[in-house]
Amino acid sequence: MPESPLSQLLETTDFAWQRPAAAPGALTNIQWRADRCDTGSILFFQRFDDGKTDLEIYERYLARCPCAVLITNRMLHCFDRMPLKGIHVTRPSDWAEVIGRFCDLLYPLRPDLKFVGITGTNGKTTTLKYLESILAAQGQRVLSIGTLGVFRNGERLVETGFTSPPLIELRRLLRDQQDDCDLVIMEVSSHALDQGRVHGIPFSNAGWTNFTQDHLDYHRDETAYFNAKARIMDLIQAGGRLYCASPAVAERLSALGMAQAPVELVAPAEVGSAAIAAKPFLALEHNRANYALASSLADRLLGESASAYWRHLEAVDGRFECRVFGNRTLVVDFAHTPDALEAILSAIRAGFPEARVLTLFGCGGDRDQSKRPLMGAAVARHSDQVIITSDNPRTEAPEAIIADILPGIPEQIREVVVERPAAIARLFDLLAERPAEEPWVALIAGKGHERYIDQGGRKTHYSDQDEVARNAERLGWR
Repeated sequence: MPESPLSQLLETTDFAWQRPAAAPGALTNIQWRADRCDTGSILFFQRFDDGKTDLEIYERYLARCPCAVLITNRMLHCFDRMPLKGIHVTRPSDWAEVIGRFCDLLYPLRPDLKFVGITGTNGKTTTLKYLESILAAQGQRVLSIGTLGVFRNGERLVETGFTSPPLIELRRLLRDQQDDCDLVIMEVSSHALDQGRVHGIPFSNAGWTNFTQDHLDYHRDETAYFNAKARIMDLIQAGGRLYCASPAVAERLSALGMAQAPVELVAPAEVGSAAIAAKPFLALEHNRANYALASSLADRLLGESASAYWRHLEAVDGRFECRVFGNRTLVVDFAHTPDALEAILSAIRAGFPEARVLTLFGCGGDRDQSKRPLMGAAVARHSDQVIITSDNPRTEAPEAIIADILPGIPEQIREVVVERPAAIARLFDLLAERPAEEPWVALIAGKGHERYIDQGGRKTHYSDQDEVARNAERLGWR
């Protein structure tokens, strides 16, 4: 029986170490998740420095995996427990390249398909959705991939659970959808760039929104975080450019010699009162910056400029979602970093100068602890009252996370309500206690589009929007 193309590619790939299978069978597919494997699978398993031992990794993911071949990015002290499997170890620097070759075999990209990548700490999703709306209005068939899921022509196809899916998942998606789209726009996270999840994706152009502290639990320090994001420059094709909404990012790329492609600085868009009346989210400066970035990328793709792109914009799920009840304006937003909270609260203060501000927020568990008091301080600078609550505590105790937040907030303006539904009920009760003629803006921050609470290793359904609707009905607010 002739060898399968996968077997041939495996044999001709140069590995740092390998132990071929004792009784090789037919190889039929590649996977990145152990629970999706069968006896014809090659499992690409990427090992991270996550504090787990190799034995823990083996028992959790590999012990019951039926794959025929295991490919890893480093040696593991459990290979002797898998005597019948073929095992291959790449050089760490070759990991993404090796996966890319197997993806090229099974999921080749259409050569004329255009790609645009968008990176940055905050604003990726909003910029992507703005660009998607603009391009769709100009008759383009658009596939978008990001935090909110995978969309084709504005219709959600699937939620991947990732801002940027792993490379095998991404290439499989592209293989399935590429004949039904003209271009692909993607959010590109620092994790994806560091882990090679977008390896080989030929971006015709890219956008960079901003850069502030985040993800230091993974990247360890700010320099490594910036350098990971800067890898998007390596993926921009000849003749393409990076559009950047942050002068500091553009200057830093140039100073460090990382600007392999031209970098074009984009200023926040100037929009008139008619635009803001029709699209209230454009009252926020950071949304005008996101809009300017999306417009520049659209001009580059379409080869023309339209001054009224804003007419095609739609509010983005969980990004400055507003409900107004008389003099009470409720805002649900995904802001979950010190910079994002600073930006949205500054915008609220500027846009509602007569209003008092009540902010409800928390911090995620198992993430960068150093940003917790910074988030508290950002909220305290712009809020008259603050409710600190839970937000995806994961494996940490919510009370411990809240204790890390408290040093940033004066005691006289804060209160703690650990359970998030109870905290939102308390927010409504505080607003209801105030005179009806007194204007208030209440920001419910941190979850935005997320419809779950992640706690103790389980995700249970939860929605800030549902809680707002429930409490408005409870109080008879219309």
